[in-house]
Parts: sequence; C-alpha cells; structure tokens
Amino acid sequence: MKILFIGDIVGAPGRRAVEEFLDRIVDRHAIDLVVANGENAAGGIGITPQVAEQLFNLRIDVLTSGNHIWKHKEIIPYLEDSDRLLRPANYPPGTPGQGFTLVETAAGEPAAIVNLEGRVFMSTLECPFRTADQVLEELPPGVKVILVDMHAEATSEKLALGWHLDGRVSAVVGTHTHVQTADERILPRGTGYITDAGMTGPVDSVIGMKKEIILERFLTQRPQPFKVASQNLQVQGVVLNIDSQGRCQEITRLQLPLKS
Repeated sequence: MKILFIGDIVGAPGRRAVEEFLDRIVDRHAIDLVVANGENAAGGIGITPQVAEQLFNLRIDVLTSGNHIWKHKEIIPYLEDSDRLLRPANYPPGTPGQGFTLVETAAGEPAAIVNLEGRVFMSTLECPFRTADQVLEELPPGVKVILVDMHAEATSEKLALGWHLDGRVSAVVGTHTHVQTADERILPRGTGYITDAGMTGPVDSVIGMKKEIILERFLTQRPQPFKVASQNLQVQGVVLNIDSQGRCQEITRLQLPLKS
C-alpha cells in the first residue's frame, strides 16, 4: 500500500496547491490512500465544515488536526458526525470527535489513521504515549497498516514516540511546526518516521504567514493580526510504501513547487 501524507495545509493558498498537485502526485506514485493535516486550512488557523468538504472532494481520504481544531465553533457538530476529520485522541473523555479511524482503500485494504497531540510546550493533555497504546489495543487484529500523525512542538517528543511505537505501527509522521525536516528513515523494527512532514502553502513566509507581519511582531513585541502569505506555493509531505504486514519499506519526502 502506498500512502501520501500531506503536511499542514495553510489557508486558501494551501488548498490551491493541493488542488493543483494532488491528482498528479496520486497518479505518479500510484497512491492508495491520501491523508493530510488540515488544522490550519481555513484562513490559516482552524478548519470549517465547508473547507473540510472541499478537501475531501479533492481526493483526500482522511484529515488529521491538532491544537487549532477548535478555532471555529461550527466544526464541533461536524466533528461529532464525521469519521474522516480527526482530532487528537489524547483529549479528555467526552471531547467531541474521534482520535482515530479505520478506512478501506479502493483495493479493499484496511488501514488505521491515528491522531495524537504532544504536551511539551503545548497544552497539558492525556499522555500521547499511553493513549497510543490504548488505541492500538482497540484496533482489530487484522489491521496491519497504521499511520500516526504526531502533532507536536518538540522534536524530542516526536522522535520518542517513533521509538515507542517502532514495530507496532507502519509510520509516525510529525506535524505542527510547518518546517519539513530531513530525517526521514525507517526505524529498526519497520516503522517509517519523519519529525515533520512540512507545510502545504506559501513558503515565502514565516510558517505560512506574511513575513512582514511576523517580523514586525518580533521587532516591536507588539501583537499583529496574522495574515496568510501567498507567494511560492508548495505541497510538502511524504510518500510511504507499506507492505502487507504493515512494515514501511520506503519513505520519500515531497517538496513540489506550484508553477504560475
């Protein structure tokens, strides 16, 4: 099975990059399943039901998220009804939505997608390591292909989760920092790993926002309204080649510029 994971989609420019490139990526790499982090897909922070539906219509099968999933209140009832838009599994019991889902590719192959959120420099949630253990216990034994989106700030926490799950999941893919790392590898027991899949959107920016505004914030220490940038769009992410036993055979980074 080949899985495409698309790094954090930022605003309308990120959605435009997906629209431009996704079909070509799917065809070129013979992709069976498309997963993307969409927590910043609406205006650069959060996601709305309309934006989620737009992304699903662009051939994305599952959307993961993170700490910004709660930005738009209209997403709450959508989360309660959807099994394709995930929120991190380690939010407290009773939180709307679900933290993992089971999907089936067009070829009839089952796969599980799990969403977790880190705690270092972020909110104090349930332990993502123990939550991952609990989720794996709940999955049907016949599900071999398991992809984990670890939405976290600290590289150490992401890498630690990779080692914790090595041999028990197919891949651990980091999100949240919007800066693609060059440490993709296959861990000793067959789990694909990358600290951050990167960002899909305008790379002439500061993690997706207009660089002039962010520079002003740093120089003056005064708050400025965030605005999504628009220049030099890219789709960033990884392609994972997973065998029938759920082991990752290959992980390939993607950085595809959008030509004007």
